[in-house]
Amino acid sequence: MTADRSGRPPGGGLLVAGTTSDAGKSVVTAGICRWLVRKGVKVAPFKAQNMSLNSFVTRDGAEIGRAQAMQAAAARVEPSALMNPVLLKPGSDRSSQVVLMGKAVGELSARGYHQGRQEQLFGTVTECLAELRRTHDAVICEGAGSPAEINLRRSDIVNMGIARAARLPVVVVGDIDRGGVFASFFGTTALLSREDQELIAGYVVNKFRGDVSLLEPGLEMLRDLTGRRTFGVLPFAHGLGIDEEDGLRVSLRGAVRESVVAPPHGADVLRVAVCAVPLMSNFTDVDALAAEPGVVVRFVDRPEELADADLVVVPGTRGTVRALAWLRERGLADALVRRAAEGRPVLGICGGFQLLGERIDDEVESKAGTVEGLGLLPVRVRFAVGKTLARPVGEALGEHVEGYEIHHGVAKVLGGDESFLDGCRVGAVWGTHWHGSLESDGFRRAFLREVARAAGRAFVPAPDTSFAALREEQLDRLGDLIEEHADTDALLRLIEDGVPGGLSFIPPGAP
Repeated sequence: MTADRSGRPPGGGLLVAGTTSDAGKSVVTAGICRWLVRKGVKVAPFKAQNMSLNSFVTRDGAEIGRAQAMQAAAARVEPSALMNPVLLKPGSDRSSQVVLMGKAVGELSARGYHQGRQEQLFGTVTECLAELRRTHDAVICEGAGSPAEINLRRSDIVNMGIARAARLPVVVVGDIDRGGVFASFFGTTALLSREDQELIAGYVVNKFRGDVSLLEPGLEMLRDLTGRRTFGVLPFAHGLGIDEEDGLRVSLRGAVRESVVAPPHGADVLRVAVCAVPLMSNFTDVDALAAEPGVVVRFVDRPEELADADLVVVPGTRGTVRALAWLRERGLADALVRRAAEGRPVLGICGGFQLLGERIDDEVESKAGTVEGLGLLPVRVRFAVGKTLARPVGEALGEHVEGYEIHHGVAKVLGGDESFLDGCRVGAVWGTHWHGSLESDGFRRAFLREVARAAGRAFVPAPDTSFAALREEQLDRLGDLIEEHADTDALLRLIEDGVPGGLSFIPPGAP
């Protein structure tokens, strides 16, 4: 390895790529980070460019993808903008807000980004990776989508572009649960140029169900065809409640994640409906609710689905005015107004809080001007050009609360029955900009008791649920997947020694 200016050789590294989006790159990256830190390795995660509506605020006020914050937790290091220098927050199918080193720098179309701006950011990306490698024993990088997206290779800074610049070995993750994993591995490799193929060290099979011995002949044939080994076959793991990355594709499942719903601590369950508004952001806020025994959380998009809900959550969104229009078009707005009149609980978070107010003045995000809100809270919102990024700490319902803020809208609270964090409460309607507040255990339990009382439910929060402990258990499960089902000796050699020599070229290569 080549030494940097200080004379210290850079730390080891690895890029985790995938045959597709959602193949399991985030999980494998986090799992490797947790496995390494348990071995005493000082490790950091890295993703050059992330497209996500789920973001997080670091302690120094930088906005990064929540997946990288989760991976930092897996590595037991403080998250920083170095770990995700470029974050794209979609505002539509064709444009995104560009967040560079934790700060929003403007909106760009997909064409504008891929035809110039992306390449301009490459220097920043490589400098961030170099700094992490200088200060850590190992850096585990996550790719995006597939490295074989041949239409985007020239401007790529997150897959083979960064791997080639930093001479990182690459393992490719494939989701066998989707089918066609062997063809995906072979085709991904064969569509890369000779120079890129020289960095593809091998493969990891993800989400396998059944007898591994039945898969082994295929793995041997894959090795004969490609000259590359498989570093692990990871079993399908239920209930991995890690932070989601892709805010554009949220399936309206019956329950959040795949979590097994624990029996209630009291006599009743508590049903929570989350309005699946367009450009929904930081919907991970409700994970802490889903972690409570007896709380059932589901995403909904029809008014009739609110009928049996004890609590309706209107979550954050990258398009507050657009979400408001969507709620009205769907009939959900009227259903929310009826709930409030009946004294049935509603919680608005960030953009959801803003649209529950009286009026929104927006010349920034939607450029719609003045728009009437739902009028459920005495709040007026004005959108500012600058974004509020903060890690507030406070008290509510007699409990300590911590959260984070990411918003352009500035709310002026004009009244209410009582304050609620930075927002207010009127009857059974609450609103706040604070994301992550429900992860504070005492506050979450106090809030759920208020909800149960208003909903007339004999629900009692469990006294000992620790969201932080549950999250640590999940991260340890990811580390266990790597330790128990991957060839960790081979992975460690790859991380420490770099790209192995003599890897075969698979025709035809890049067109």
